[in-house]
This record gives sequence, structure tokens and C-alpha cells, in this order.
Amino acid sequence: MSQQQPLISHLLELRTKLLKAIGSVLLVFIATVYWANDIYHYVALPLMQSLPETGSMIATDVAAPFFAPFKLTLVLSFFVAIPYVLFQIWSFVAPGLYKHEKRLVVPLLASSTFLFYLGIAFAYYVVFPVVFGFFTSVAPEGVQVATDISSYLSFILKLFFAFGLAFEIPVAVVLLCWAGVTTPAELKEKRPYIVVGAFVIGMLLTPPDIISQTMLAIPMLLLFEGGLLAAKLYTPKDDDEEDVPDNEHANN
Repeated sequence: MSQQQPLISHLLELRTKLLKAIGSVLLVFIATVYWANDIYHYVALPLMQSLPETGSMIATDVAAPFFAPFKLTLVLSFFVAIPYVLFQIWSFVAPGLYKHEKRLVVPLLASSTFLFYLGIAFAYYVVFPVVFGFFTSVAPEGVQVATDISSYLSFILKLFFAFGLAFEIPVAVVLLCWAGVTTPAELKEKRPYIVVGAFVIGMLLTPPDIISQTMLAIPMLLLFEGGLLAAKLYTPKDDDEEDVPDNEHANN
């Protein structure tokens, strides 16, 4: 019974943290759903500005004019609430971390959030205008460009997630080096393979065109180099065994 009690208390605490995280997303959604159409219009601007005068966006599904902005606003609410969601995760695992782990996790949480937002911004302000401008300019003569709003939403959400996750490469590099899985020197030796891997990942995560693939692969390589520089600042310590988690201090 004494062993089950801590497990139950941890599960209850985890449920509380998850409810708070979900509640933060719902709170942002409730605050922004009124402007769902305006939000969709803003996100669709890169495509609409690239369309010819005779081009337009269309809705082939009866419910699409309602559900497409609704879905976009819900996803956007999660993006906005990410800092608080990560804080809830951090507050749950923090008592079981060593002091040196806490010194690593806090800046990594902040940097991972910033890099995720940076990846989304890069996709919207840099990649979208180039990709949509190219797609609309190569339409055959006599073909009127009319993109379905639901298809456009699926397309941009895929790119948002792809660039948001790809921009987390420095965090992944630091964690791998800090955990002792690899070292910056070893990663430098594998740079040619990483270059090829970046373009393969770009091919898998982006639409089947060389432009978006390259525009994802190049930032990934630059971020990889930045991760190598940051990894040198975080190296495993030899005296980790002297450090104990806070929950063990509490038990003692």
C-alpha cells in the first residue's frame, strides 16, 4: 500500500497538469475563435497575393467555410499555449531532476519554444511567398488557379509542423551530446551524411518540389552547425553522482 500511494499521487498530479495544459489551449481558443475568419484570411495571404487577378480560393465542401477557419484557430491556440504546456510538463518532472539537469532543461525549454515559433515564422514569411509564387506562375495556359480552402489548410499546417520541428535541431544536438550519445567532434566527422540526411528529411516533410525541400534543408544545416557550437557549452559532469534529485532530498 505504501508503494501504491506515491504512484497514485503522481498520477493525480499528472492528470492535474494535463488538465491545466488542455485548459490553456481551450482558453486561448475561446478568446480567438470570434476572429477565426480573420485569422484564416491572414494565413491565406501568401497564396492570395500570388494568385493572378482571375484566381481565387474556393470551398468544395459545404461545411468547409466554417470548419477550415475553426480548425486553424484550434491549432493556432495550441501553438500560442505551447509555453504554458511546456511549463506544466517541466513542473511535473522538475522534482525528480538533478540540479545540473535543471540548469540544462530551463534554457532548453525556452530555446525550443523560441525555435519552434521561429520555424513557423520562417515558413510563413519566407517559404510561402516563394513556393506559392512558383506554383501559380507555372500553371499551364488556360488553367485557372482556384485552391480549395481545406486543401490549403492541410498544406500549410504540414509545412508549419515540418519547419517548427526542423528548427528544433540545435536542441536535439545539445541533448545528444550532453547525454553522452555522441560528441561534437563525432558529429563533425559525419557532416557529409548529415547534409544528405537534411535533404532527405526535407523531401519527406515538404511537398514534392525542390524549392520547399531546399528551403527546409538549408536552415536545418545551419541550425545543426549552431547546435554544435551550443553543445560545447553543455558537457556531462563527472560529479553527477554527488547530485541527487530534489525528491530524494525531501525523503531524506
